[in-house]
Amino acid sequence: MIKNYIKTAFRGLMKNKGFTFINVFGLALGLATCLLIVFYVFDELSFDSYNTKADRIFRVNNNIKFGGNENSYAVSPAPAAAAMKADFAEIEQVARFRNNGGNQVKKGKQNIVEDRMVYADNSIFSIFTLPMISGSPQNALTAPHTVVITEKMAKKYFDRTDVVGQTLTFNDTSLYKVTAVLKNIPKQSHFNFDFFIAMPGLAESKEDAWLSNNFNTYVLLKEGADIKKLDAKMTAFMIKHAGPQLQSMIHLSFTDFEKAGNYYKLDFIPLRRIHLHSISVAELDVNGDIKYVYIFSGVAILILLIACVNFMNLSTARSSNRAREVGVRKVLGSPRKHLIFQFLTESVLVTLFATLIALLAAWLFLPEFNKMAGKELVVTGQIISWLLPTLLLIIIIIGCLAGSYPALYMSAFQPIEVLKGKIAAGFKGGMFRNILVVGQFCISIFLIISTLVIYNQLQYIQSKDLGYNRDHVLVIKNVWSLGKGAKSFRDEVKTLAGVQNASLSGALPTGGYGNSSAFFKTPTLDQKQSILSQIWPADENYMPTLGIKIIAGRNFSKEMSTDTAALIINEAAAKQLAFANPIDQFMYAPNDRMGKTIKKYHIIGVMKNFNYRSLKDNITPLMFNMDEDRGAVTVRVKSANIPAIIQQIKNKYNSFSPTQAFAYSFMDEDFDAIYRAEQRIGTISVAFTSLAVVIACLGLFGLAAYAAEQRTKEIGIRKVLGANVSTIVGLLSKDFIKLVLISIGIATPGAWLAMHGWLQGFAYRQNVQWWVLVLAGIGAILIAFVTISFQSIKAALTNPVKSLKSE
Repeated sequence: MIKNYIKTAFRGLMKNKGFTFINVFGLALGLATCLLIVFYVFDELSFDSYNTKADRIFRVNNNIKFGGNENSYAVSPAPAAAAMKADFAEIEQVARFRNNGGNQVKKGKQNIVEDRMVYADNSIFSIFTLPMISGSPQNALTAPHTVVITEKMAKKYFDRTDVVGQTLTFNDTSLYKVTAVLKNIPKQSHFNFDFFIAMPGLAESKEDAWLSNNFNTYVLLKEGADIKKLDAKMTAFMIKHAGPQLQSMIHLSFTDFEKAGNYYKLDFIPLRRIHLHSISVAELDVNGDIKYVYIFSGVAILILLIACVNFMNLSTARSSNRAREVGVRKVLGSPRKHLIFQFLTESVLVTLFATLIALLAAWLFLPEFNKMAGKELVVTGQIISWLLPTLLLIIIIIGCLAGSYPALYMSAFQPIEVLKGKIAAGFKGGMFRNILVVGQFCISIFLIISTLVIYNQLQYIQSKDLGYNRDHVLVIKNVWSLGKGAKSFRDEVKTLAGVQNASLSGALPTGGYGNSSAFFKTPTLDQKQSILSQIWPADENYMPTLGIKIIAGRNFSKEMSTDTAALIINEAAAKQLAFANPIDQFMYAPNDRMGKTIKKYHIIGVMKNFNYRSLKDNITPLMFNMDEDRGAVTVRVKSANIPAIIQQIKNKYNSFSPTQAFAYSFMDEDFDAIYRAEQRIGTISVAFTSLAVVIACLGLFGLAAYAAEQRTKEIGIRKVLGANVSTIVGLLSKDFIKLVLISIGIATPGAWLAMHGWLQGFAYRQNVQWWVLVLAGIGAILIAFVTISFQSIKAALTNPVKSLKSE
């Protein structure tokens, strides 16, 4: 019997090739899109899951509110790890990282800049799953000047992996012994380092500085330990350990500090939540965002829903073509359940064919999707192990769901009514089918509006006046490797014909610099007259090079030796400090990590606010002090013949250090990188919205074809009576256009609310513009009309003699 069902279903599908093609192609597009999104979501959700103890690993975060400003950091004090292990029995192990990227490693006569470097405690091997190819995890990072490298780095620098005992030269001066080689860390990790340097070699790691936060700290809880109970103990923990230093610095107890509305607290975030849920300062890598996982998952479901609706619509629309088949089967004794099974078999076959095509399409388009999403997704054995059973289940579920309504609808036909030709069919009278069409276009219009809003916000980001000029600015990286020659290099670069100005500082608005400090109005460090501000080192050329405007006072001057204790503050800091005139006022700040000495600064200028962080954040207090920072040289170049200017700068660089690698970037490219996630979302949204519209139009195309087919004789009579093509096109189109108008009315408010919520994630944003809603509505109407018109015009141009010859 089953064989007969399949054979009959296959014949029926082949008999109606146009209907079958639309259904198979529409479902295949929907399923292929879903598969790509599933790969993306699976990748995002799998971050850090390679760690066998992931459920017991937590990172320590530091949250600070002081002087009216709040900040959350992914780092904590150096001594916190050891103190927590000593104080809390529920903690099994602790470990720290201290980022150390940008060092140069010698290979032959060449120095290669390596950004993925970190100081690490040896206990990382007890917490994280970091399998070793060679070496011992017991003592790999216990001695100073030892390093553990990944398999990739071993092959890069030694062309083999058995390199334990070999040495690497960092920055031309320091020798490090390789004590172990790790397997390459999975890409689904919130840190992806290639060099792990022994923490005992870092003097800062031994300091008892509770008011300085520079270490990414992790704890491994014992089996059965409750993180909530541990979190509740952290206030008392901070009072015990950080309280004395806080008291010493600002003469205020920890309790009184908190009563004043401030806080300085540690809390925990689960390891597997870091990638998608953490947006703290000093993250070890660029994290994802859980809301985009939700958005893509929702889009996948919506697109698949549109494809399923197509199937249901087309199947019921062509019901008149199969009504007599149902009638004859019933007269010959076929029970309703057999008819239902027959129609479901056809539906499952369509889904099966569509799934096979979708698999092929997803595989073919995966490389292109990787480019759009910034991923390196591959189909692994692990994915196949759950994908194949899931696809089988999807074939059955979608096949049954998409075919259920047509099966129940057509199997309920009464034989006597069918055989008398009294079954009303086609587009008219199909209320449920109309509802499905409205649903399809609601989804399509929702996605169109969303895509236009995202695109509009991205354009706003690109065109907004940030308060500094990033165009034609070259950033020469790792200039610290030039040592004392860094200043001379900057000065010589300034003399080049194609250079307008050059500055020496690694603190850049596109560089993610995050050094905060507390500043006070009084030398007694009265917390009631304080401010928490970013403090950036800058030279006298910094603001002219970046085009930052001074609105009061003056810039730094190398001619004035007192400027080493000078500050230039931004408008946000000036507003919060509430000086009648901030120029020549004094500020005081701790001069060391322990807060034992105080440094006095005087304010010499106020600069106009500029966006030194992402546009998702409000502009907060920022201060420049004239301090030496050899992180980078920023060069403003003329637009003419930039490649030649870069070559001249490179030649200068090589004259100072022939063996050091010359690395640079353009500031506008670094700026774009900050919003790369949003740009990818925009690109993917355009692609998915286009697919959704195509799938919806496929269904509308099929419905229009059947509507035209069922009204063939009516059209023929109207043409004989003098109706022209435009009249007939309008007649066939108006019912569909009404449905699209209803869809616009339903979808627009929902899309406005959703995108208004998305825009709230940006401190600087455009509102949902009225023209976006109008453009989406007009676009949907035009798309629908063009789709319908193809069939309508075809029907209108048909010879009426041919249409009426059977009468």
